[in-house]
Amino acid sequence: MFLWNNHCLKKRQHLIYLFSIIVLLTGCYNDNTGPTEIKWDRHTCERCRMVLSDKHFAVQVRGGPKNQVYLFDDLGCAVHWLNKQKWEANEIWIADYRNGEWLDARKAYYVAGQTTPMDFGFGAVAAPVSGSVDFETAKTAVLSKIHRHP
Repeated sequence: MFLWNNHCLKKRQHLIYLFSIIVLLTGCYNDNTGPTEIKWDRHTCERCRMVLSDKHFAVQVRGGPKNQVYLFDDLGCAVHWLNKQKWEANEIWIADYRNGEWLDARKAYYVAGQTTPMDFGFGAVAAPVSGSVDFETAKTAVLSKIHRHP
């Protein structure tokens, strides 16, 4: 009987060891991609610290050493904040200003003259419309605008 219990104990230890390895390996694998869920009127902008409340101009940036998500209330806040980072964003998502759907910010088109939370004035759309510009053009315009927030 002692041999049987000893055998069961060793088998249990091997299973625990194997389970621990699986948990560690899956914990290290980071497959976080795409936009995350925002808790409106609770999450705050990474740059200006205002509460995110307008679903039509929000931006999400995924990147950094831990591939984490940073939230912004306006394209301008995201662009200025990213400009100060030592790393390049893996992903940038922006809400379509007409319907709030998430768009890849680098592939979106930007319409100037919108009333945005921080008054940078660009709203994103999925397809080009009259007068819209690409991401790089909007980014350059935002970076050239003097703004009072840090």
